[in-house]
Amino acid sequence: MRVIFNEEMKSVATNIERMAELVAKAMNDAGNALINADLDGAQTVIDNDADLDALESSVIDQCLTLLARQNPVATDLREVVATMRLAATFERMGDLTSHVAQIARRTWPDSAIPDEARETIVAMIDFLRELSGRLTDMLSRRDVSMAETIIASDDTLDTLHEKIFELVEGEAWHGTRKQLIDVVLLSRFIERIGDHSVAAARQVLFIVSGFDPSKKPEPDKDTVVA
Repeated sequence: MRVIFNEEMKSVATNIERMAELVAKAMNDAGNALINADLDGAQTVIDNDADLDALESSVIDQCLTLLARQNPVATDLREVVATMRLAATFERMGDLTSHVAQIARRTWPDSAIPDEARETIVAMIDFLRELSGRLTDMLSRRDVSMAETIIASDDTLDTLHEKIFELVEGEAWHGTRKQLIDVVLLSRFIERIGDHSVAAARQVLFIVSGFDPSKKPEPDKDTVVA
């Protein structure tokens, strides 16, 4: 039974790694389409989102079958459950990159990024490019150090997201209402991609160590908190 579980889990791992690769590519391609007002690139990102949806369904089905037939416990159960969470996280990241691409498509042939916001949005896209490489490396190697780096770097996108709000609320903003909405949405979508990357990193940590870094240990009842 153990041999069967390991073989089936390898198939699941292959699919989840493929999802990570597709998400990383979508992050890069959506960013390029946005910055360069690339209609074809944006449409490709939108069309390819269906592949992520299909892979998520496949991974969930595989994991449910493993749970039903193999009755995994301890470490094996942890990996199966975390893998299902990863699949859902990657699928949502695909949706968000598609949302970015849809804005680039809707505003074409004009750029979706007004001059006032270009520096900040480009900085967010550059961060996504760096993040995409970390994401695939982390998952393929179950790299705890890389996972911790992704979690620790999340403040970068949060800060850039806040800068967008400061911009559109300030006197330096001269864009239209439509541009304001698009810029705020773009910033939000990119910031959420970062949040989901953190969620993926936490699941990898959970698989490897069994510790969920999103939860703080509860203090002992007898401990006096100063």
